[in-house]
Amino acid sequence: MSAQRKDAVDAIIEQWAAVRPDLDTRAMEVFGRVYRLSRAMGDRVEKVYAPYGISRGEFDVLATLRRAGEPYTLSPRRLSSTLMLTTGGMTGRLDKLERAGLLRRSPDPHDRRGLQVTLTEKGLAVIDEAVGAGLVAQTEALSALDDEQADQLADLLRTLLEGTQNPPE
Repeated sequence: MSAQRKDAVDAIIEQWAAVRPDLDTRAMEVFGRVYRLSRAMGDRVEKVYAPYGISRGEFDVLATLRRAGEPYTLSPRRLSSTLMLTTGGMTGRLDKLERAGLLRRSPDPHDRRGLQVTLTEKGLAVIDEAVGAGLVAQTEALSALDDEQADQLADLLRTLLEGTQNPPE
């Protein structure tokens, strides 16, 4: 690899090679870059969502409701399980989004003890604009790859993700 193409992960790998040449650091090379990429893109989309008054976590709630289709309604439990959040974590997000007028909570007509969460018109407008803006930022970053490379990377990451979710016994 040429010196101009080396990154911070390469420096870490070289340091490990100097002090522990017995280690196979391939996994560190992959996951170190995945982690750094995730952080960088997370920070980038956080800035993109800020003008809409939402964080990435709040974006996730609104996007989950939007993807549910009309009437853009889910139970808090379904939202929590989809987003892998505790009910306490979900309550905080819902409280903030409800105060901002982006969603409303109401009794579930099919379960006297339950609630349902629904996007408001304002929430629908915000998520539709924010998802577009987020995709612009992600597409700009992805432009470092050509279409074939982007497709290959998506396939490789899908395979890797599947392997981490279903580890061999």
